[in-house]
Amino acid sequence: DTLTIAVMQLHGDKFADYLSAQGITEQKVRNVVEKIRGGQKVTTKNQEDSYQSLEKYGTDLVQAARDHKLGPIIGRDEEILDVIRILSRKTKNNPVLIGAPGVGKTAVVEGLAMRIASNDVPENLKNKTIFQLDMGSLIAGAKYRGEFEERLQAVLKEVKKAEGQIIMFIDEIHNIVGAGKAEGSMDAGNILKPMLARGELHLIGATTIDEYRKYMEKDKALERRFQRVMVHEPSVEDTITILRGLSESLEIHHGVR
Repeated sequence: DTLTIAVMQLHGDKFADYLSAQGITEQKVRNVVEKIRGGQKVTTKNQEDSYQSLEKYGTDLVQAARDHKLGPIIGRDEEILDVIRILSRKTKNNPVLIGAPGVGKTAVVEGLAMRIASNDVPENLKNKTIFQLDMGSLIAGAKYRGEFEERLQAVLKEVKKAEGQIIMFIDEIHNIVGAGKAEGSMDAGNILKPMLARGELHLIGATTIDEYRKYMEKDKALERRFQRVMVHEPSVEDTITILRGLSESLEIHHGVR
């Protein structure tokens, strides 16, 4: 954008004249750049990583629910209600879903997103959104010291700016202990702790019981910010109900009956 604006300021330049003929003015370019960056100013060398970080490194699950991009959630009402109750507390209001791989922990969060989208939640959760943070994308390509930390700080800045309207969801949350840590920088857990302590961040985590014991329980300052919600394997009866509920959508998808 800086180069384009500089070229537009050159009198007699063919490219500048062409842009002017198309109705593209310097002010219009500045307005578009300002809109894209959300009013944030350049403070780092790696500028674009700081803009619209939530959209870049996360997925808006409530919007996905409104757009009918989430599959049907059968059962798990008890776990969803537990999460709602914890989120509605004044303290220790960050649920962590604990269960075996593939048991349906993410489905619980998606179920909550669908309830928010349909206004089937208490008043304190209405109009909120849930952003699923992709830790893999956040870490990927962070080659230099402090680069991961900078990306996460940019995400948290947007969350703080939303003034409590954003709930963050991190799957495999045990990975935040030590994530991105390098000499002279903090890991993700230590970056999150101050915001959790001040109540500036609402966070839902998901992990297995083994990973929780191995990583989360050892970090007492982090663990005490969370309330556990156990997600057990469905019973045989519940499994049959889930399969019956999913059968129609699967038949349509695969073209079978």
